[in-house]
Amino acid sequence: MIVQQILKSKGTEGVITVAPGTSVEAAAAVLSEKRIGSVVISEDGLHFEGILSERDIVRELGKRGASCMADTVDDMMTKMIETCGLGDEAESVLGRMTEGRFRHMPVVADGTMIGIITLGDVVKARLTELAMEKDALEGMIMGY
Repeated sequence: MIVQQILKSKGTEGVITVAPGTSVEAAAAVLSEKRIGSVVISEDGLHFEGILSERDIVRELGKRGASCMADTVDDMMTKMIETCGLGDEAESVLGRMTEGRFRHMPVVADGTMIGIITLGDVVKARLTELAMEKDALEGMIMGY
């Protein structure tokens, strides 16, 4: 399965973003309201400057306490972001996410962010793929 199929199966309205300079508290409110694990930091919704995840916030809360909520997302976001393209294979993306220990990956086409996939999205795609392979093999064995 490729990333394009994963995005299509998600059926979401796009990538949730917040502008640079947004407070961490406001970004956390977006995460809570939308029930998502990360938000992309973007001025225009097409290009990203970073990603802020729940883990980033919790890490800082553990270090510094609630005062970190007044910081801006620019101070806390992950800036070195790995991306994937529409034609990338799910298995390859899963390996990169697992090795890099991150859960969110923007999908980029022609230099523009067109979506985001999560570790859960990719695992779901791989499980679907494996179930189809299993059914095909059982069918061959049974003579269907």
